[in-house]
Amino acid sequence: MICLILGDTDFPKKIVENIITKKLRYFIIDLSKKNIFKKDTNSFRISIGQFGKMIKLIKDKKCKKVLFAGKIAKPNFSSLRMDIKGFFYLSKIIKAAKLGDAAVIKLIINILKKEKIDVISSVSFNPELSLKKGNYTMIKPNLKDRDDIKKGKNYLNKINGYDYTQGLIVRDGIIIKKENYTGTKKMIQSIKPKLNKGGILIKLPKKKQDLRIDLPSIGLDTIKDCKKAGLKGVIMKHKQNIILDKEACIKFANMHKIFITII
Repeated sequence: MICLILGDTDFPKKIVENIITKKLRYFIIDLSKKNIFKKDTNSFRISIGQFGKMIKLIKDKKCKKVLFAGKIAKPNFSSLRMDIKGFFYLSKIIKAAKLGDAAVIKLIINILKKEKIDVISSVSFNPELSLKKGNYTMIKPNLKDRDDIKKGKNYLNKINGYDYTQGLIVRDGIIIKKENYTGTKKMIQSIKPKLNKGGILIKLPKKKQDLRIDLPSIGLDTIKDCKKAGLKGVIMKHKQNIILDKEACIKFANMHKIFITII
């Protein structure tokens, strides 16, 4: 039995589809904004502040392993439902929420660890979504691009492990945009192609990031947004990435002379 603690984005849906195909036993704790798994009979809606209820459910199901996937939004404390264990951890929840969504997930992981419940990698059941090192398109980064990639990589390696930034855009040796709490899509859409022609999207895990959760991810919409913004390439980390609909992503990138490179 596997417990899936799921948030938003399409990645959690892919996990559930794969687990159902493999006929594995599972249940879902749905932390998504719109309760996207409500039609699944194995899904339970539990507030992020109800740690007692969450842990009891996991133990009642005799489950020893938990998988996190998807974006979990910052809690609204004015309407957050809490139980006794939730109130016990309230100050830590507030502190974590100020740091970012990764910090909130890290707090949940630490609480589960105290209860002897292990957290496994988010790609445990979908390893095909994580690409190995190499160039996957006809276009490749040139020497100037490689300097920009190094610039972005060095920056991401220095930032706080709980910072919202997993992605940034580098152009001509300058970091012109950094991801914030609104996410990668909003960052790319803020680029005006006529003014900022060119640039590379770099999405890498942060230096101290827990690689079992919250891996940088892209999909076809990301590549389409890159095209609209006039970006020339996407860089991600070897085996530390999630690429949804990769064949469609590569096909679209080739059509529009955008490179997808895993470093």
